[in-house]
Amino acid sequence: MGVTVLAIDAGNSKTDVAVAGADGTVLATARGGGFRPPAVGTGRAVDALAAPVASALAAAGVRRADHVSACLANADFPAEEEDLTAALHARAWAGTVTVRNDTFAVLRAGVPEPRGVAVVCGAGINCVGMRPDGRTARFPALGRISGDWGGGWGLTEEALWHASRAQDGRGGPTRLAETLPAHFHLPSVYALVEALHLRRIPAARRHELTPVVFATAADGDEVARALVDRLADEVVTMAAVALTRLDLLDEQTPVLLGGSVLAARHPQLDDGVRARLAARAPQATARVVTEPPVLGAILLGLDDVGAPGSAHARATATYRSP
Repeated sequence: MGVTVLAIDAGNSKTDVAVAGADGTVLATARGGGFRPPAVGTGRAVDALAAPVASALAAAGVRRADHVSACLANADFPAEEEDLTAALHARAWAGTVTVRNDTFAVLRAGVPEPRGVAVVCGAGINCVGMRPDGRTARFPALGRISGDWGGGWGLTEEALWHASRAQDGRGGPTRLAETLPAHFHLPSVYALVEALHLRRIPAARRHELTPVVFATAADGDEVARALVDRLADEVVTMAAVALTRLDLLDEQTPVLLGGSVLAARHPQLDDGVRARLAARAPQATARVVTEPPVLGAILLGLDDVGAPGSAHARATATYRSP
């Protein structure tokens, strides 16, 4: 059968696994649950990968792959990558293992070669860049302690801050004071804050407020619109810094936009990102990634084993819509 690549794209909410041959043929796929080492520990998190990996290998008719290309959430520092690499080696799913942050999968899924920048904006925000020579640019992406702001979590937290101050008079007026609690059929921001604090509304449901912020902005609320503009600024700032680090600022370079918030193509945010990117990086071309990140994990694996361009094209054709 030749060289086989076991590709793993493991995010906080789900895991996709694929087995591909060195010619780019996708032999099998499987899906599993979320991958959260900070919450359950590295061992248990990797244990959770065992079922989808076993399913994919069995469906592909192989007992063991030659190489694992794992793009994993929470692989933010070299020490975490080393820890996860050792844990995957211990499972003996393949002879060699390469671990990367899952944002690299989003980037590689959208480009014909390992060259470009990707900004992912979902629950949080992250950005990576890469060049064919192996150089990369990345950020810790640990939230405010590492200088990050954005994503659905950051956006709704800021919206709740403004809404609370609008309600009690510490801040100026904003319709967010009405639209945010109305989403949960509550009479006031304080009622919403109390419900979140006492966990009558699970913390995970806070993400439901992200589209409410965008809808309020679309209706003309100045505070909500300012928050959306701030997010556009943050997306472009991360992209521009990554481009600069990789000496790509003055070259024609793709900038991939991924994650649920950017993929939703909210007009104010989408237009704002493109306008700001054109001003700060005129040679860059923005595109929303529609290919699944597991394709990026496959392509990175094919890069690792030195597969020919035809293999990359075959794998891409499997996932890319015509």
